[in-house]
Amino acid sequence: MGNDAQVEITTNSNNRVTDRTNEINITNRTVAILDYKGLLWSCSLRKICLTALWLPLGALMFCYVTASIFQADDIHETHCRVYNVVPSISAITGISPQRYVWRICIAYHLGPRLLIGSLYYNYHRERTSYITEERMRNLATKLGEACYWLNLIELFALTGVTYVSNRENYFIHEKIFIVFMIATLLHMLCRARVGCIGNDSVEPVRTNKIVWILFFVAIAATLGLIFFFLRHRLLCRPLAFTWFSVCEYILATANMAFHAVVVRDLPVHELQVICPPHHKTK
Repeated sequence: MGNDAQVEITTNSNNRVTDRTNEINITNRTVAILDYKGLLWSCSLRKICLTALWLPLGALMFCYVTASIFQADDIHETHCRVYNVVPSISAITGISPQRYVWRICIAYHLGPRLLIGSLYYNYHRERTSYITEERMRNLATKLGEACYWLNLIELFALTGVTYVSNRENYFIHEKIFIVFMIATLLHMLCRARVGCIGNDSVEPVRTNKIVWILFFVAIAATLGLIFFFLRHRLLCRPLAFTWFSVCEYILATANMAFHAVVVRDLPVHELQVICPPHHKTK
């Protein structure tokens, strides 16, 4: 940060102030004014992504451990009154005080997630511009836009299931959770598909194979989740809700990993706050 863009202000008997050049001159005292130029702050995209990952993951681990130790009876209770071993995510994040930790961490991780979604949209748009075949370029453009909007829907749905717990309003919570699952799976599919387009004319997306694996894991977990939910809800089978919860944790883990792999596609990128060198403060 330099001081070459300083301003001189002189005062006269009429208390008028006049801008001159490089300093403040007040009653025979000269005070330098610093003009903050260049790079003021920077943070690697890797740190931002890991923050967006560890906030919900750490909160989930905290809720699971504390609820299992201190509130086991509350989190294992089901409407069928059958034997249950593994509580659901909704159960451990819907009781107090865990719900507040979970809600705070989800709220703080929304900013990085929105930023990552915008960065990834621009990444896909830049990559798509190098695809030579027009039809495939148009398809990649539409899929990139779909990824952006599905990411927003997924985030808003996650916020909804976080702040509308199943204990407060089960009907709304269930419907928002369904929207979250659908948006998550479609987002994974669009991301995996757009990474396959144009590999003959532009560098392939590094994480495309990982995204496909996570997509199939999420599909399997979703099918298992639906199957065991119906067994629990309609037949009240023992341990059905436990297997439902296991599938739910697998789906959540796949989703977190899916959003964290961006660090491999953009490994050296940074978020920076820069003051333009020719900017003049009024």
